[in-house]
This record gives sequence, C-alpha cells and structure tokens, in this order.
Amino acid sequence: MDTSLPIINKTYEVYKAIIDIDAKLEKRWRHSLGISLENSILDFMEILVMAKSAPKPLKPGYLLKAVGKLEICMLKLRLYLELKLVNETKIFQLEPKLQEIGRMLGGWLKAAQST
Repeated sequence: MDTSLPIINKTYEVYKAIIDIDAKLEKRWRHSLGISLENSILDFMEILVMAKSAPKPLKPGYLLKAVGKLEICMLKLRLYLELKLVNETKIFQLEPKLQEIGRMLGGWLKAAQST
C-alpha cells in the first residue's frame, strides 16, 4: 500500500495487526470491542486521508479530529489489556507504533497550524 504519507502507511500496518488480534478474540468481544476498535482505526485513517487532501486552512480541523480518534483507539486497546482479552505481548508491540503515529500526527498538526 502506498499513499505517500508514512503516517497513513503506519496506521494501515496497525490496522492489519488489529484484525489479526481480533480474529482470536472470543465471539462476545470480537463483535463488540473488536469491531469497535477496527472501526475507530478505519475512521482515523479516513480522517488522515481527508487531511492529506484538504486545503491548507482546513487541515488543522481534520488533524485535531484525528488526535481525538487516535486517543479513543488507544483507550480501546488498553481495554484489551485490562480485560485480559489477548496476549500482552501483542499489545505491547502495537503501543510503540501508536506512539510513533501520535508523534507524526503532532508534528503534522504543528506544521499545519503554523502556516
């Protein structure tokens, strides 16, 4: 997948990892929390694509919305740990990727707000 922005590519990788994790969840959790997290990550990715294509004055609005959506994704992922739904190692492998995505998003937002 090539969409020319590393943040989108990294988010795509996280999404694929979440799909693999969700496939191993109990049915009860797969159809509630699992689908909810998948949809949140897809929404986040959609906002990033919209921000990429938006005119400069509109970019900060999309990026602020993306910040909130990323935080929701991280909270849902933390629920996986607290409810002991999956192997901790898989979640701990995703956390640095999400933190990197957050740093990228923060840099992009800072650049968009300064113009």
